[in-house]
Amino acid sequence: MNRSPRRPSVFVVDDDAAVRSALAFALDMEGFAVETYDSGEALLLRDPPTGPGCLLLDERLPGVSGLDTLRQLRARHVDLPAILVTSHPNAILREAAARAGAPILEKPLLGEALIAAIRDALEPPPRG
Repeated sequence: MNRSPRRPSVFVVDDDAAVRSALAFALDMEGFAVETYDSGEALLLRDPPTGPGCLLLDERLPGVSGLDTLRQLRARHVDLPAILVTSHPNAILREAAARAGAPILEKPLLGEALIAAIRDALEPPPRG
């Protein structure tokens, strides 16, 4: 039986319905399976997401922030790569995101930057 490999999933968390819809459409067109959530709490209430996949978390969410959502997922042993999306990140946020292992992608999301960041996140770490 010839089974095709599972499409990588992108778990999108953003409180703006239009942004979620646009991201879901664009990511689906790039070949990703997409799940969207309107809050960090909504993602945290589901069974822990598994790979292959990537978390795409808006930082400025009502309730639990994107970074706090990531911290809670890491505490639950969810090790999917993550990208934090925000505008005008300060040094404290940059440092905290780096400690959590999540690159920051700044809004507005222009050109192919988002797709490139997701593809980079999904690359297996180099063997050493």
